[in-house]
Amino acid sequence: QLQLVESGGGLVQPGGTLRLSCAASGFPMEYFAIGWFRQVPGKEREGLSCISHRDGISYFSDSMKDRLSISRDNTKSTVYLQINSLKPDDAGTYYCAAVAHSMEACLLSVNGYDYWGQGTQVTVSP
Repeated sequence: QLQLVESGGGLVQPGGTLRLSCAASGFPMEYFAIGWFRQVPGKEREGLSCISHRDGISYFSDSMKDRLSISRDNTKSTVYLQINSLKPDDAGTYYCAAVAHSMEACLLSVNGYDYWGQGTQVTVSP
């Protein structure tokens, strides 16, 4: 059974750094593009970053591209999202998602993914 599990969320002070992990099981991760999304209550899920399945081609949202980095370790079936210089507005539930992709590409749209994790909560507060 294909499963994605996010971890690494929690309470962080403004200006801090978080590294979120997305661990995959039940499928060969090297064939899947992975995306990271954030959702806050009352708003649509927002695409932050994604990474292609093998060569690691990555994309970032314009709003956060200067503070994000994404990487993957297919040997560990894990994708990482690091967020630097955290702000209170970065708070929310962070989700990772997967889609089988034959091209070295990925999307920042929720419609581009077939499988989703349960999310990890991030709070940014002094």
